[in-house]
Amino acid sequence: MNDDAYVIERFYGVYLLYCTNPKYKGRTYIGYTVDPNRRIVQHNKGKRAGGAWRTSKRGPWEMVLIIHGFPSDISALRFEWAWQHPQRSRRLKHVQKKRTHEKMYDFCLRILSEMLRVGPWNRLALTICWLKQEFAREFPTDLCPPLHMPIAYGPVVIKKTGRAQGTASQTSVQDDDPLCVCSLCYEVVQPSEKITCLSPGCLLVAHVICLAKRFLKKGNFIIPIEGHCPACNTHVLWADLVRKKRGCYKELTTTSTDSHGDSD
Repeated sequence: MNDDAYVIERFYGVYLLYCTNPKYKGRTYIGYTVDPNRRIVQHNKGKRAGGAWRTSKRGPWEMVLIIHGFPSDISALRFEWAWQHPQRSRRLKHVQKKRTHEKMYDFCLRILSEMLRVGPWNRLALTICWLKQEFAREFPTDLCPPLHMPIAYGPVVIKKTGRAQGTASQTSVQDDDPLCVCSLCYEVVQPSEKITCLSPGCLLVAHVICLAKRFLKKGNFIIPIEGHCPACNTHVLWADLVRKKRGCYKELTTTSTDSHGDSD
């Protein structure tokens, strides 16, 4: 494994390809995947190997950028569609159309900059990862991603659980859990309502709704973005707490194949 690789579990990503073939150089492609390392191989092998028809026989392609951290495949696919069709997305009607002399690569990055700043995407715990640093660009000062979205560099390695195994693990944990008292409202917490801190050794136990309200005490939203643990004061992203509750950080195994199909 590459020491610089960014390791991620339960991965849903939307990526940007750049064509380096002199005949088609500068062309781009936006897609969805649960395994970027496998997906780029498919694109470069062609449609018969599982690549998209738009990229087939036009390679080589480079996967230069990927956005990940979506809570589900549906969320990622909706992001993919809007990035592909900004002129048809009601959330991007304010974005100026492609300029006459604007390169398609620059246009894709401009659309992305706008997308990361509008709802619902601006409230997700997304990561912007440049897979190929030589293609990386600085975001315009007035279009920087929200502060809770980190920008990473380098390859990604996927770690994930099988669906059945993950479900069984969650069930057994819930069934064996003794009843606890919420640290915030002091009422009994049922296993299905329980949420805990990410910090090792932190003793926080709370109702999901109680902790969400604590994180939202200064806002008018329904779902929080981030907050500080009321027990240990660790800064955490809400999406990471939910992933832990769903069992995404337990019994991780590496795999070279997907349990989900990729989007063309």
